[in-house]
Amino acid sequence: MIRNARLDSKDAFWKTENVTVYDSEINGEYLGWHSKNLRLVNCKISGTQPLCYCTGLVLENCTFATDCDLCFEYSTLEAVIDSDITSIKNPAGGVIMANNIGEVVIDKNCKNPGETTIRTNKCTCFAS
Repeated sequence: MIRNARLDSKDAFWKTENVTVYDSEINGEYLGWHSKNLRLVNCKISGTQPLCYCTGLVLENCTFATDCDLCFEYSTLEAVIDSDITSIKNPAGGVIMANNIGEVVIDKNCKNPGETTIRTNKCTCFAS
């Protein structure tokens, strides 16, 4: 468990299991790749391609900087984001809620099209 930290790191939480981070700022690309049961609560997140290849990812009341692009590729998650998200790519399943999402990329490599519900203040979409 980590509380009230500022983390500047490439590949932070790579392949970690059962980690919870509260009230922290996390800056760096490839955040949390291949993690299991990573939980981020009230965190500010920045850096390219965060939170991809995650299993059991939970985000509660987090905010994303504009450089957070291509988020959640092949991740299963429950996410409540209190900001906009620049882009999401090929999520594997779960629910993503955000203020607004600039782009959702679902390509031929998506493993579970239709298994993710994406909600914004404007609409509800299903990745397909």
